[in-house]
Amino acid sequence: MTYLLIFITAIFVNNIVLSQFLGICPFLGVSKKISTALGMGFAVMFVMTVSTIATFLIYHSLLLPFRLEYMTTVAFILVIAALVQMVEIIIKKVSPMLYQALGIFLPLITTNCAVLGIAILTVQKNYALLPGVCYALASAAGFTLAIVIFAGIRERLAYTKIPAALKGTPIALITAGLLSMAFMGFAGIGH
Repeated sequence: MTYLLIFITAIFVNNIVLSQFLGICPFLGVSKKISTALGMGFAVMFVMTVSTIATFLIYHSLLLPFRLEYMTTVAFILVIAALVQMVEIIIKKVSPMLYQALGIFLPLITTNCAVLGIAILTVQKNYALLPGVCYALASAAGFTLAIVIFAGIRERLAYTKIPAALKGTPIALITAGLLSMAFMGFAGIGH
């Protein structure tokens, strides 16, 4: 039951993009088409889950025992950057087709603050490894859900008559705000 609660809460109630406002750059930048949003979402899901495992292990095996907790952010940034680079190299060697499909998404994930945010939040919430991985996977699923819904709305907006002053970024921000408000309706579920 605990894992189910973590999963539902991370996807809907505390959505990483729409409630905690982490990962806004890719949310706005890679959400013009559903296909690219879906690709980014799955790439984030993979990297966020693997990086949470790696940062959890580093935090509990190195930083905590040696009382280096103040180095958490720097250590996590380095681990995530190195991990993304390793994943990129491995995917390029093992599956060139997947590497082509992901394209720019993997390097973009290195600078996605949602990945770092979930790694830090997992430590701050004092999750054990399995609940932490569940939280990371659910947060990434919430990111994917939000970016795909937003991309679908933006695709529809392309065929809508919008005043010139609202075209582009203004209507995207208004839409993101409305989507965020819609997700606030789930706020009573987690309590």
